[in-house]
Amino acid sequence: MSEYPAASAPFHILVKPIGPICNLDCQYCFYLRKEALFPDHQAAAEFRMSESMLETFVRQQILSNPASRVEFAWQGGEPTLMGLDFFRRAVELQKQYCPPGKTITNALQTNGTLLTDDWGKFLAEHQFLVGLSIDGPRELHDRYRVDRGGRPTFDRVMKGLNLLREHGVEFNTLTVIHRELAYHPLEVYEFLVEHGSGYMQFIPLVERIIGGNNGSGLPILGQSSGVAPWSVEPLQFGIFLSEIFDQWVSRDVGRIFVHTFDVQAGIWAGYPSMVCIFGETCGRALAIEHTGDLYSCDHFVDPHYRLGNILDEPLGKLIDSPEQRKFGTDKRDTLPEYCRQCEVRFACNGECPKNRFITTPDGEPGLNYLCAGYRHFLNHIRPDMEIIAKLIKNRIPAAEIMKIRRSGNPNLAERNTPPRNAPCPCNSGRKYKHCCGADSKK
Repeated sequence: MSEYPAASAPFHILVKPIGPICNLDCQYCFYLRKEALFPDHQAAAEFRMSESMLETFVRQQILSNPASRVEFAWQGGEPTLMGLDFFRRAVELQKQYCPPGKTITNALQTNGTLLTDDWGKFLAEHQFLVGLSIDGPRELHDRYRVDRGGRPTFDRVMKGLNLLREHGVEFNTLTVIHRELAYHPLEVYEFLVEHGSGYMQFIPLVERIIGGNNGSGLPILGQSSGVAPWSVEPLQFGIFLSEIFDQWVSRDVGRIFVHTFDVQAGIWAGYPSMVCIFGETCGRALAIEHTGDLYSCDHFVDPHYRLGNILDEPLGKLIDSPEQRKFGTDKRDTLPEYCRQCEVRFACNGECPKNRFITTPDGEPGLNYLCAGYRHFLNHIRPDMEIIAKLIKNRIPAAEIMKIRRSGNPNLAERNTPPRNAPCPCNSGRKYKHCCGADSKK
């Protein structure tokens, strides 16, 4: 038996090799304040993951994860502050400890301001997937994403984006939906498309001023929302997603990938959610600090949710601990009755527990701050998602939704394929093989 027994199910860990240290000072960043967790660290250099800790983590991550594909997700703070040699060593260790039958992948979340040609060559050579944080056009990006001197960062981020494109590095964009940005959905979307983002993530900004927990693994419930002024307004968040969805579903399906839309397509087709926030339970997406301390979730990195240290207990044992199992099931067990009766509960499941801090209309605690937005969005996409779900079930490319919308014939989502030389049922006047059947799998 391995000294690092496998966990009971696959898991995902965000690695913080430099803790909360960053070269930027984004006003809305919740992680910068995590420096307070390490009062004995007197300088930024003390936040660096040691080589011995790196080796311990890489070995345990590979041997403890029962998945055949093990992903290392490097985040911060700003992980590129660790320097290229750290990541070269990480890749060496991954190769050293990877047994036959397993595949290793790497993802790096960065603000892009420190990228160089050497970084570009390394990331391309080792096929890192890079997540680039960019909040749309200059005015919206620079509203909150500033450096330590309060200076704007847009030009430096765009330089990093162009460097990734020049070196052929696969990348996606991560855009934080703050209050102001939420009023410019198509401007943001078209900007990202124009600058080469083929895969987008939109993250709603919800930051509370009040804090604490109720001892159950969830935030304090039943208090006023107490959100920071840059937090997105709930309904406007739903409108933001809906307007981008309308553009995407009419023009860009199969060409541009929007994370939330892809996840929802799978859910509407009857598959389990690919991400924890929409799952019935959670607890398989954790975070590890540079010290080896493991936490229940990236959004719950505080002492109450510290599971232990991988130098003291194996990673697999910590992940399967009773505390972490309860953290995951609390997501389901504390869902208010109002949510349980909701017509789109199956697609939302109350979203992330960190956002469940308002009360339902009948006064029950635990409603998600973003409920109004998600309810608007999920009901808005229902007609198209029901068709996309049929396409997926019938093994027809989801991109066919665009032709179906133009034809006005939802029956084209059924696998009643006409003969190739027959007139297309969309009434275009062309043969099926040259119209709706041109790209369909036979």
